[in-house]
Amino acid sequence: MLAKLKSLAKQLKRELDIYRLVLKHPQTPWPAKFFLGLAVGYLLMPFDLIPDFIPIIGQLDEVVIIPLLLYIALLFIPKSVIAECRAHVHQHTPEGS
Repeated sequence: MLAKLKSLAKQLKRELDIYRLVLKHPQTPWPAKFFLGLAVGYLLMPFDLIPDFIPIIGQLDEVVIIPLLLYIALLFIPKSVIAECRAHVHQHTPEGS
C-alpha cells in the first residue's frame, strides 16, 4: 500500500512538472493558460465557493471543479506541445525518483 502511494505521488509530481512546462511553452494558447491558472488559483484559494461545512457538495467542489478546469485547458493545448513537454520531463527525471 505504501509503495503504491509513493508511486502515485511520483506520478502526480511528474504530471505537475509537465503542466508547468506546458504553461511556459510558447505554443500554448492563452485560453489554456487561463484555465490552468484558474485551476491553480482555485486550489490555492483560502476559501471555497461552496463552504466545506455543507454536507457532501462542500467537500466535492474541489474534486469536480479543478479536474473540470484542467480538462477544459487540455482541450486547447495542441497534442504536440503536451507530448514535447512529457518527453522533456521523462528525459530529465531519473527512474528512481
